[in-house]
Amino acid sequence: MEERQQSVILRIGSDYYSLTPAEKRLADYILANQERVVQQSISELARESGVAEATISRFSRHMGYKSFPLLKLAVANAMAQARLGDTPLSGQVEQSDDLKTMSQKLYRADVEAMLQTMEVLNLSMIAQVAALFHHARQVLCMGQGGSMLIAREAAHLFSTVSNKFWPVEDSHLQAVAASTMESSDVLFFFSYSGSTRDVLDMEAVARERGAKVVIVTRFPNSPGAQAADYVLQCGANESPMQSGSIAARIAQMYLLDVLFSEFSRTDMDRALEYRRRIAEALKSKHM
Repeated sequence: MEERQQSVILRIGSDYYSLTPAEKRLADYILANQERVVQQSISELARESGVAEATISRFSRHMGYKSFPLLKLAVANAMAQARLGDTPLSGQVEQSDDLKTMSQKLYRADVEAMLQTMEVLNLSMIAQVAALFHHARQVLCMGQGGSMLIAREAAHLFSTVSNKFWPVEDSHLQAVAASTMESSDVLFFFSYSGSTRDVLDMEAVARERGAKVVIVTRFPNSPGAQAADYVLQCGANESPMQSGSIAARIAQMYLLDVLFSEFSRTDMDRALEYRRRIAEALKSKHM
């Protein structure tokens, strides 16, 4: 487990937004061409990725390796771990795949997303956020695009054990809601990249009102994560340039399930009472 936690692929994803533009270009190339990279010399990699050899050496040190050959070894080890687990390095579907192969690739990519999330889970942060939610006056759940689907699900899930969680979908309504927050409120924002104008705008407004900000993101060094009070990192085996995949959503849903369960567990009597009331209220809706 320890070796898996040190996967260079996960590290590249986590540190992506702290890289220089040239290092990001190199990171994108490595993530997309892992098998090719382990066979290349530093000069070949520099030529094909469009960066200087000095950038590769600096990137290797940034990732925690003294030299490029050690970085290559780490990439090779990450690939070997994936093969031993019979898990593809990505859920990318090829035109040549038949239906069975495609379904297996997607299944493994989805499972891998949950495994990666479990590895990067900060349990102390989960507990802190659960406690923050308990003491909040209200928790506004927001996101944009596909992330708003998860934010809506978060509000729905927590509504089964609490009456303080609300989804806010439209960007204008999000601005209105954030501007009327109080110091006892929480902004719960979902952003896979953590690097959109919307998340930065909403965080700035909420912080100005004295509210706390919790973000769920893949990239803990992203601008959105840097501006948040609490960062919950999810994992998915994707390039930072990809977004919107089912695997990315499954990673966020797994993290959400852990957080919801901790929130419920720490006040189980109240959670059970809410569920009893809801079951009673919905009883007449069923045939």
